[in-house]
Amino acid sequence: MDFKQLWLDTQDLWGALDQHPLLHAGLGLALLLVVALVLGRVARYLVLHGVRLLGRQPALHWLNDLRQNKVFHRLAQMTPSVVIQFGLHLVPELSQASQLFLGNLAMAFTILFQLLALSALLNALLDIYARTEHARTRSIKGYVQLAKMVLYVFGAIIIVATLIDRSPLLLLSGLGAMSAVILLVYKDTLLSFVASVQLTSNDMLRVGDWIEMPQVGADGDVVDITLHTVKVQNFDKTIVSIPTWRLMSESFRNWRGMQQSGGRRIKRSLFIDASGVRFLHDDEEARLSGVRLLTDYIGRKQAELKSWNEAQGNVAALSANRRRMTNLGTFRAYALAYLKSHPEIQPNMTCMVRQMQTTAQGIPLEIYCFTRTTVWADYERIQGDIFDYLLAVMPEFGLSLYQQPSGNDLRAGLLPAVLGASHIGPSQKQAL
Repeated sequence: MDFKQLWLDTQDLWGALDQHPLLHAGLGLALLLVVALVLGRVARYLVLHGVRLLGRQPALHWLNDLRQNKVFHRLAQMTPSVVIQFGLHLVPELSQASQLFLGNLAMAFTILFQLLALSALLNALLDIYARTEHARTRSIKGYVQLAKMVLYVFGAIIIVATLIDRSPLLLLSGLGAMSAVILLVYKDTLLSFVASVQLTSNDMLRVGDWIEMPQVGADGDVVDITLHTVKVQNFDKTIVSIPTWRLMSESFRNWRGMQQSGGRRIKRSLFIDASGVRFLHDDEEARLSGVRLLTDYIGRKQAELKSWNEAQGNVAALSANRRRMTNLGTFRAYALAYLKSHPEIQPNMTCMVRQMQTTAQGIPLEIYCFTRTTVWADYERIQGDIFDYLLAVMPEFGLSLYQQPSGNDLRAGLLPAVLGASHIGPSQKQAL
């Protein structure tokens, strides 16, 4: 190889480049771009490989969250723009205006990747917080979203100011004049942020709470709380997204208190047929006194009534002047004793059987108590067993449940009686 000739050719090439400054600057920029991309790849490999090795140590396990959210990846992406930013002065024949423009453009990319790295860092912190004990009661996802929104807004202002080579304070001062427009555009965001702060500070809502909000069709568990929406998974597995501000402006029911109390309320009535309510006969009192749950009650009640009747003198000889036990009152006492002895009824909470105001559907006898469990399926089983038993034992007291007559009842009893009435004419019978 003729090195002398090669050297002469190289000298001729540089001489030609000196005669074409744009070509000279273009080749310099291309070389700088290639070097920047290569250094970016090298920096990315070194940083990610080093973080992967450090993340294997238990004390530095949190580095894996930063790596998975691409924090170090975004930081490594800053390398090419930083290299170009500081290497532009090495490019020959590059005008001052071009150097300023390209430097601002490289700085804008550097700021962009810094913003992306900070956003990824916020996501990583959210993942780290989600593994803590406080995440069950306090959600910071709304605050993180708000921080990212503010970060992007100010980042966009700084990037634009860098590109036009102006101070960011000039653009920020213009935001004051646009405050009305900003408030109008971000109205829902501001309302949601205030609502999110109030919900969190007052501990009104947590992830996992069972809430009811009929006006939006929500009845299920809260699965996510964000800045703008609260996601509720209904029991039919549908998802309802509720604007956060509506949870402050409208009412909703949170069942967390019930779940934390350890007992769920049973509040249901038996509608007793009023025609079956009567006094107990002596033989019925003797028979019911043999019932274990009623032995103490009947003995105490008989002594009380006997003492009261004797105090009335001869007046109590009349039936209407004497106090006597009723089958409804005895059944009410039996139902209360049954609930208090039930192994799955919470003894430390309110437990009573009360008679409500008589209605056209009968006499409501309300069962009011709390189960020992809050699990839905177990709660329904316990409630069903209690009412099954009370419905089955009612005939022992001469009582029956009120039930509106059906078509079969009319055909079996009422209709033949009507057809047999003497005051109904043949034409009316035929019409019936």
